[in-house]
Amino acid sequence: MEAKAILRECPTSPRKMRLVVDLVRGKGVSEALNILRFSKQDAARRLEPLLLSDINNWIQKYEGEDIEEHGVFVRTIFADSGRMLKRLRTAPQGRGYRIRKRSNHVTMILDSRNNDLKNTNVAPQASNTATIATN
Repeated sequence: MEAKAILRECPTSPRKMRLVVDLVRGKGVSEALNILRFSKQDAARRLEPLLLSDINNWIQKYEGEDIEEHGVFVRTIFADSGRMLKRLRTAPQGRGYRIRKRSNHVTMILDSRNNDLKNTNVAPQASNTATIATN
């Protein structure tokens, strides 16, 4: 039981975003929300709406299911680099310094700890007897 949300072209460098992403990975939904709400980093303010959107996606996908009962947590979250805007800053003696304004894409996947076997397509395990192939 999983849900996915993606944040594209977030105008924060991937390195700064990964610092916040590492705080949230593997945490329960309510704990992750608290971490993002009370963090002083700017990247946390950008991740909070993404987490709320992903929670909403999970609720819509599994209508009638309780999010607390299933123990939903942030299974996977990662920040990839997005497009880079290249600018020039004037420098002394007719030179120019390059400024790279970075952006990133963040992908978040929520999953539940209490998966029901009826909802997953799990093949039954093979018996303990071994088969011997002869040539």
